[in-house]
Amino acid sequence: MGLIFLGIGIAGTILPVLPGGPFYLVAAFCFTKSSERLDNWFKGTKVYDKYVEGFRQKRGMTRKEKIRINLIADFFIVLSLFIVDILFVQIIMVVLGLYKHYYFIKKIKTIKPGEIE
Repeated sequence: MGLIFLGIGIAGTILPVLPGGPFYLVAAFCFTKSSERLDNWFKGTKVYDKYVEGFRQKRGMTRKEKIRINLIADFFIVLSLFIVDILFVQIIMVVLGLYKHYYFIKKIKTIKPGEIE
């Protein structure tokens, strides 16, 4: 299960309509519970250091991190809107993009850069 969620998380990092962070957290949980060797491997990856560990320790993201992630995702969403020529898919992408903003604003705590962990 951990490998599946890790794959979805990586896809979420690349694809604009899928958040990667929550899937990395689930993958970390699965690795921790399943195999010590896989857990150590996953905790040694750059993906874990960059996305999971910081979020776990701080219990939130800085405003700068939120803006950076949203701008990158929005760029790919807008790019996809021009590439995809199916109206239904375009509507779904816009709705998911709006939900992404709601999630980042309302559900993920915004912490100050100097705040103690």
